[in-house]
Amino acid sequence: MEKRIQETLERIEWEHDVRVLYACESGSRAWGFASRDSDYDVRFIYQRPLSHYLSLGKRRDVIELPIVDELDVNGWDISKALTLLRSGSATLQEWLNSPIVYSRDVVFLAQMKYVASLSARPVTLFHHYFSMARKERERLAAGEVNAKRYAYMLRTLLAAMWVAEHRTPPPVRFYELKARMLGGGSLVAEVDALLERKAKGNEKEVIKPVTAIDCFADGQFEALEAVRFDAVDKLDLETIDRVFMQMLNAA
Repeated sequence: MEKRIQETLERIEWEHDVRVLYACESGSRAWGFASRDSDYDVRFIYQRPLSHYLSLGKRRDVIELPIVDELDVNGWDISKALTLLRSGSATLQEWLNSPIVYSRDVVFLAQMKYVASLSARPVTLFHHYFSMARKERERLAAGEVNAKRYAYMLRTLLAAMWVAEHRTPPPVRFYELKARMLGGGSLVAEVDALLERKAKGNEKEVIKPVTAIDCFADGQFEALEAVRFDAVDKLDLETIDRVFMQMLNAA
């Protein structure tokens, strides 16, 4: 699969006249709890020739490929990536810290991580993860009870807990997040058993509700409702523009 991913990225560069500056794995494989049939969610950031950015016309800023078998590939232009990163995008924070990287321009990645360190907004991160966790909890409550839904709820719930406590982006790897936020005990054993079931079997197979996880989640949702954050302004546009110009000049 690694070879196929590299060939796909090279084909994207050729067909779209772009340069892929960074490509990584996103989703369950990056989080560390992929199933046997999980997709490869490849995400990338690309740059077009300088003339593209000098036009007043609105240009498409994403490249999306049809999902073929288990390969899901799409990417964002650097202008879109920087704009979203300025707003504290949790998605981009995860991309930039993915443990699985397929391609990287070292200088570009350092620049993006620099911007990410300046633009991380705890309130934005928290609401991103907390809202996702609530949606997963609602799906479980509506009867979609399977290992995948539990895993997705736990990841986003623990991430929200992390942000509430540390005010920083959470670890991407679920096992690190779990170790830091849950420690040990019977609940961890239940979570580990659930993830093992997800990894080895059909992650969407209906299972019995896991009472220990349900009780833990309900208690945390109630506690997190009371979390408040100080207002933090977006990163100033001048800083983003300066980094953007450096990237264009380096091309």
